Amino acid sequence: MKFLVKKEVKKALEKGLGVVALESTIITHGMPRPENWETALAVENVVREEGAVPATIAVMGGEIKIGLEEAQLKELAKFKSPRKISRQDLAFAVSKGLTGGTTVAATMLLAQRAGIGVFATGGIGGVHRGVENTFDISADLEELARTRVAVFCAGVKSILDIRKTLEYLETKGVPVIGYQTDHFPAFFSDQSGFFAPMRLDGPGEIASFIKHKKELDLGGGIVIACPVPKGYGISKEEMEKALEFSLKEAEERGIAGKGVTPFLLKRMNEHTRGNTLRANKVLIKNNASIGAQVSKFLV
Repeated sequence: MKFLVKKEVKKALEKGLGVVALESTIITHGMPRPENWETALAVENVVREEGAVPATIAVMGGEIKIGLEEAQLKELAKFKSPRKISRQDLAFAVSKGLTGGTTVAATMLLAQRAGIGVFATGGIGGVHRGVENTFDISADLEELARTRVAVFCAGVKSILDIRKTLEYLETKGVPVIGYQTDHFPAFFSDQSGFFAPMRLDGPGEIASFIKHKKELDLGGGIVIACPVPKGYGISKEEMEKALEFSLKEAEERGIAGKGVTPFLLKRMNEHTRGNTLRANKVLIKNNASIGAQVSKFLV
């Protein structure tokens, strides 16, 4: 298999330095140009500023890349019609020589294969609203149940059924931790209306939790939910109003499957006059910063 690890990442892993995996669907599907390229660079720089090494993961020309050069980040950000690659798409993308961004599920899987235990993203997928009719449940949840990677995120995307997502994670034995908060965040908003099952307040505490979970051989991942920094989130009311409009539009246009999330994020940003994109750019950098801090305790 064409599995290429960037020299900087390989050297960091060999020396036991902190490494943070980063997903690439935020580049290919999560943000418009040029914000996707600018944010990708900014997130990598945040990780480096914290003394760790970033490893953006993607598939390019059928090759699995663990860590991208700056020119490759730019190429991916400009690529026309990139594929959204989850676990089920990996073999197909490699065999057909495709280029695309890896989802949370695929990034977790590849990070573990490369020996990276910390992963920072925006928000994870979950149980979709109306699941009783669509049975639409993100592969991210199943990956969290079986892949030993700590995922730093801003909770689950606000477009999801958060109650059912938390129940699913509990059933699968996936720990959900609120970072410096008792409340479970909802991506763009620091309030979802639900409490976080556990709370930890510092990088050292999280690293200790990760180590003890590994020693107990419990398997599976961990969700570390980090609220969007104060002053950058949007209210729960504004978020729900924008989501209501966007969901209706998606239904009217017959958008389903992998196309739902990118469409809803785009329309919600338009309905909130750019506020959700602004929050997204801030929260992903915040998650990467916290993940990088924790990674240094795990070496």
